[in-house]
Amino acid sequence: MLLLALDTATPAVTVALHDGSGVLAESRQVDARRHGELLLPAVDRVLAEAGRKLDAVSDIVVGVGPGPYTGLRVGLVTAATFGAVLGVPVHGLCTLDGLAHASGLTEPFIVATDARRKEVYWARYEPGTPSRPVTRLTEPAVDRPADIADEVAGVPAVGAGALLYDMVFTGVRRDGPEHQSAGALAALAAAKLAAGEEMLPPQPLYLRRPDAQVPANYKVVTPR
Repeated sequence: MLLLALDTATPAVTVALHDGSGVLAESRQVDARRHGELLLPAVDRVLAEAGRKLDAVSDIVVGVGPGPYTGLRVGLVTAATFGAVLGVPVHGLCTLDGLAHASGLTEPFIVATDARRKEVYWARYEPGTPSRPVTRLTEPAVDRPADIADEVAGVPAVGAGALLYDMVFTGVRRDGPEHQSAGALAALAAAKLAAGEEMLPPQPLYLRRPDAQVPANYKVVTPR
């Protein structure tokens, strides 16, 4: 097994290589506006650091979000292209699940990322055990922090969304992961594959419409 994992659903452009036992190499650069520019050089860098060639990869793992439309599709299109060229399966995982796996928390907790528009993407989790990864208890959702204040107050929480709205996520753990780690995503995928668990298709989990939309009732100008 040689997993190439990547995620561009958060401001972190992150790539990792995992051999089924551990992370061989990982790259993470936080820049919300340069996903397309940073991703492929990160893949080259990780492969070089691990001393592996791209054609040795057996599986592709990609974070499917939730996340902003533009950044998220960069990772998904790249993963689909690698899968088609190499003839290997492409597995999707919820981006929030990767953050949860990296949290190290031993009690029920929340993962929240910044969804912009003064909203967060979030979900509840149950901690894992030596034989079982963390379990997501709720479907990913997008909400204004004030609307979920009663649900999340005092509950341990990790992620950039929880840090940004710490007046609502009062149980935020500042020593927890803020952005996605492809190494954690790959480790979670390796555990799921070893257990024979199904993963998500590599399709985007948007939760809301993209920011850019065709204007309604726009004026059509044609020559006479």
